[in-house]
Amino acid sequence: MNLEEYFARTGYKGSLEKQDLETLTDIFQHHIRAVPFENLSIHCGEKITLELEHVYNKIVRRKRGGWCMENNQLLGWVLKCLGYDASFLGAYVFNPHQNAYASLMTHLLVKVVIDGKTYIVDGGFGVSYQMWQPMELVSGKDQPQAPGVFRFTEKNAIWYLEKMRRKQYIPNQNFSNSDLLEKKECRKVYMFSLEPRTVEDFRFQCTYLQTSPDSLFTKKSICTLQTTDGFRALIGWTLTETTYNYKENMDLVEFVTLEDEEVEKTLKEKFSITLDRKLVPINIKGFYTI
Repeated sequence: MNLEEYFARTGYKGSLEKQDLETLTDIFQHHIRAVPFENLSIHCGEKITLELEHVYNKIVRRKRGGWCMENNQLLGWVLKCLGYDASFLGAYVFNPHQNAYASLMTHLLVKVVIDGKTYIVDGGFGVSYQMWQPMELVSGKDQPQAPGVFRFTEKNAIWYLEKMRRKQYIPNQNFSNSDLLEKKECRKVYMFSLEPRTVEDFRFQCTYLQTSPDSLFTKKSICTLQTTDGFRALIGWTLTETTYNYKENMDLVEFVTLEDEEVEKTLKEKFSITLDRKLVPINIKGFYTI
């Protein structure tokens, strides 16, 4: 495992000498635009494991993506190798259909401290809730980014992340009421504490999320990738391409339904993913919004 190979994978060609916010942001943005957030292994007969070498081989050498425990673990390793003060935290994801935060800590994210300021770096959430820049850990401050306005609030040592989105223009009116569309303008994303975590804290969750019939990830095959002006997502057979702020305070959201034979071709063309095994797409309604 080496950094040169990782940076060849993400296309980053900038400085490796500075441990500043500008460099961190550049490295981070190259990661989220090259490495998809995806759970396709679950739906093509592969097991997701958390050993760093396995994660590295999957994402860097096989040019796949991964979910938060893979993407952020790899990103954390890269930042530590470069000399950043980086560590892991654990979050509880908000479920809009239950209007509650999960009882299981399933989301791994990265905390980075630069010049005494703390930032959250999360390269493993996907769709419109994927931050594009490291977020300073300050309570109550709006932090506008291309995807929308993110904000942390802190109460009794627990931090909450929420996101405010723009209006959406959906040309294909057949999808105007899609269950994949987020209806609320302000959406809770997850909550977390600053208690340091290790990958070991996620072993059970990694198994549970890919095997339980109650898990979102067994109900939907998901592949999402950030672009220079938005993101694209393939959920089951539904391909979504979103362009942020394509006109004033309006995001363009385009939907198309694929045929079975178009799925693998689309993964290759839109996400640069080639699978070793046959994918069985699935999209049980509910549980997920973009």
